[in-house]
Amino acid sequence: MRIRLASILLSSCITGALASHSSSGSDGKSNGKPNSKTPPASTAEPCICKEYSQIAAAVANCTDIVLSNIAAPNGSSINLSGLKTGTTVTFEGLTTFGWVNSSSFNPITISGEGITITAKKGAVIDGNGQAYWDGLGSNGGLPKPDHFIVVDKVTGNSVIEKLYIRNWPVHLFDITGCENVVFQDMTLNNAAGDAPNSRSNGLAAAHNSDGFDVSSSYNITIRRNFVHNQDDCVAITSGNNMTVSGMTCEGSHGLSIGSIGGKSNNNVTNIHFADSLLINTQAGARIKTNYNYTGFISNITYENIVLQNITQYGIDIQQDYLNGGPTGIPSNGVIIENVLMKKINGYVASDAQPYYILCGDGSCSNIVFEDVKVTGGEASSCNYKVSGCPVSS
Repeated sequence: MRIRLASILLSSCITGALASHSSSGSDGKSNGKPNSKTPPASTAEPCICKEYSQIAAAVANCTDIVLSNIAAPNGSSINLSGLKTGTTVTFEGLTTFGWVNSSSFNPITISGEGITITAKKGAVIDGNGQAYWDGLGSNGGLPKPDHFIVVDKVTGNSVIEKLYIRNWPVHLFDITGCENVVFQDMTLNNAAGDAPNSRSNGLAAAHNSDGFDVSSSYNITIRRNFVHNQDDCVAITSGNNMTVSGMTCEGSHGLSIGSIGGKSNNNVTNIHFADSLLINTQAGARIKTNYNYTGFISNITYENIVLQNITQYGIDIQQDYLNGGPTGIPSNGVIIENVLMKKINGYVASDAQPYYILCGDGSCSNIVFEDVKVTGGEASSCNYKVSGCPVSS
């Protein structure tokens, strides 16, 4: 019988939701008709998993899942890649992860259509970053999970919201192949990685700790999130039609397009960053393309952005980017066109530059600055002369 099988699989999970999936009659034998004594799915109890071993069966059988105080063992991930259409997963209490000696391991994987990933008040997801941080991130050193949460092919007006995540090892969200998804109202707090540790040679222990990495995705909304990290707050490397708004980014590398070039998809179009605050970040509004690669960037808007104590570049458009450090010589293989910088205001640190724009020969066009004023720091550098760069004061 299906109820009996599901009960065995779920062990001590509360399995009221399973009843709505049963096709057994009142005598326990399948008759191909709904059981009139089974409550509708909308009134079913959630499947509450309190042990890691219960998750797989809950994912296979339930559409309302609570993960309560889950401790994933060493080398084990929370696999939510087989969620049924319309499933809601709620994190409760403290979720923790053991250690793994791998850079290709993904601690959490999510996929599905019309799904909701959320959390109860006070819930915390802890990525055990301190076990891996060495100041090098994905550039070497200890093997460490490169992406903490992989959101793969999530579609159908899905929502990921209200999560509190801390201490992730390297990059946090890897969002790829997704369409019509909202990421909202989350606190992503990697502040503990700011301090050096015994392995980081005086540098911040956490490195390459991007908040949201988005590629080959469409109709994505990222809004009302707080991110404290040590790399890009948001980095969009390919895709179309995305809105990033209401963000507070602290200690990051800014709101970024790129880096673009050298990937399987190098086109970024119709992106709107708006209504956000950047504090103590390396850059503010940032577009970066890789040296001697090709790609296409078009219809990008940064609007109503406030900058506070930016440590390198307030507005940064550079076509000489390399992970190991910029070359200082731009290439023109990536086209950048139709960029609007509007109502960007604030200040940079004393040794930073308000504007740094380094375009390749003929590869930038229609870059417009409207009501932009970034003050402080050293003299700006700008080789894009068609519309002219803003005058700092």
